[in-house]
Amino acid sequence: MSKKAFIFPGQGSQYAGMGKDLATNFKIAADTFAEADDALGFGLSRLCFEGPEEDLKLTTNTQPAILTTSVAAFRVLSAETGLAADYLAGHSLGEYSALVASGAMAFADAVRTVRSRGAFMQEAVPVGVGAMAAILGAETAQIEGICAEAAQGEVVTPANFNSPGQIVIAGHASAVNRAIEIAKAKGLRKVMLLPVSAPFHCSLMVPAGERLRETLATVPVTAMKVPVVTNVEARPNSAIDRIKQLLVEQVSAPVRWDESVREMVRLGVTEFCEIGPGKVLTGLVKRISKEVKTCNLEDAAGLVALKEVLK
Repeated sequence: MSKKAFIFPGQGSQYAGMGKDLATNFKIAADTFAEADDALGFGLSRLCFEGPEEDLKLTTNTQPAILTTSVAAFRVLSAETGLAADYLAGHSLGEYSALVASGAMAFADAVRTVRSRGAFMQEAVPVGVGAMAAILGAETAQIEGICAEAAQGEVVTPANFNSPGQIVIAGHASAVNRAIEIAKAKGLRKVMLLPVSAPFHCSLMVPAGERLRETLATVPVTAMKVPVVTNVEARPNSAIDRIKQLLVEQVSAPVRWDESVREMVRLGVTEFCEIGPGKVLTGLVKRISKEVKTCNLEDAAGLVALKEVLK
């Protein structure tokens, strides 16, 4: 019997207007945005629906905004179709959306936690000191070699293993720039600096993880209805006593997305549904596994299409 996975996007998927169509058409989505506004004490919903983009791009806003839009879409999907997943996963921040969907974390707690997480990650490294870059068309071993050569006593390491031939590196800006030059010298032409405000998922984020540990200490977690495939281990986790430690480690550990998708396929998943803004993960899944079905839900039209795909 075929299995389904619901997957949730991370930072970079945000855009002004996200979630507005869902909130207009479904009361459960409107209520989700209202719940986020109450939890945070400001109009996050307005920021999602109207922007401006500059404010939406601030990490402390981006993280709760994507989480809220994703949870709103998930609640619409559940209410309108009754579909359930066999596995859940999310890319970086998206792991929190997956945990809410699993029943492990209350939405209001998650939205407050990721706002703090965004602040901790932003504050861990002064703006301009860190950077991230995408290197396309290279294998893991080659990227690791480039990073080792570029480091020169600074930090630069693989941060996101997104799909075959798409790896993101992170670290000190000077080391990342050296890695870019080395990669180009080795004939890798598709190398680009990413427009991010901090070097996520590298050892420079360890202080952010420790601050997050303190925040998570006060957050209740409950039994998971569906296992979550974690970024850190690329394996399903159902143990609630491991959730917080994995979330702390996740801040400074690489996102093993390619491996996570392969693991779900190995476990029998044949249908992946991306829930939340954008289609970034859908594209990655298609590159990782050609055989699986994909769909995404970010608006009312997506719900109609999804019902057809998942009949």
